[in-house]
Amino acid sequence: MRTIEVSQITAAVAKLAIDANYYLSDDIREALEAGREREESPLGKAILGQLVENACIARDEQMPICQDTGMAVIFIEVGQDVHIVGGNLEDAINAGVAQGYTEGYLRKSVVAEPLFNRKNTGDNTPCVLHTAIVPGDKIKITLAPKGFGSENMSALKMFKPADGLPAIKKFVVDTIFNAGSNPCPPIVVGIGIGGTMEKAAFLAKRSLLRPVNKRSSHPEYAKLEQELLELVNKTGVGPQGLGGRVTALAVNIEYYPTHIAGLPVAININCHATRHAEVEL
Repeated sequence: MRTIEVSQITAAVAKLAIDANYYLSDDIREALEAGREREESPLGKAILGQLVENACIARDEQMPICQDTGMAVIFIEVGQDVHIVGGNLEDAINAGVAQGYTEGYLRKSVVAEPLFNRKNTGDNTPCVLHTAIVPGDKIKITLAPKGFGSENMSALKMFKPADGLPAIKKFVVDTIFNAGSNPCPPIVVGIGIGGTMEKAAFLAKRSLLRPVNKRSSHPEYAKLEQELLELVNKTGVGPQGLGGRVTALAVNIEYYPTHIAGLPVAININCHATRHAEVEL
């Protein structure tokens, strides 16, 4: 049994909050650069170049890539042979979020109650926490700041199995087209298929953690990812919604077994930054 102090977890989460907001991952930067090469619209090319330049400035000047530094979504995998000591795990994680968002001068965007008294919590907590118990004696933490320009454009639909693939394709393309410029394209499209309503939404969110240059390990889903990417890029939405061929950088699909009477499909959209950072303790 390996012991990990909650103070280690707090420090790790604080650093992840800053890193995810300051540093664009290599796969996204490379995808933006590749998109600039194939974009036919002169304005679209210029926008993609500016997005790459913006990411470089954020990295070099140690500042957020975007003013919306998001709500912290955290995926944590806890090894079953780990003993966490010194406090409560969820409290330690939220303490790390508060520390990172304060020390990193990141915008605090969380309100304590969503409907009647939308008062800012002042430290961007609580986070949205997804916890899994896995084999081993390590803890893996992934922090994904989720801006709401893109989050607000996401969608979920409970299809009947008879609706089939054509209906899913139409749902995805219509959702992206109707989103227009709101999610700050070029976007990454996360899709969850199967499970129950909440499982599909979780799968869509988790799929956004996969590098954009890595396709599904299932050949049929990998083919569908590519087909959907081509269809989305034919919508003409383009970079920042101003027209062009590069509306999306990738479509990532995760799936799960489901009920014989159901076919849940969730779409979670991420902006061009698609920020996340991870660490293993």
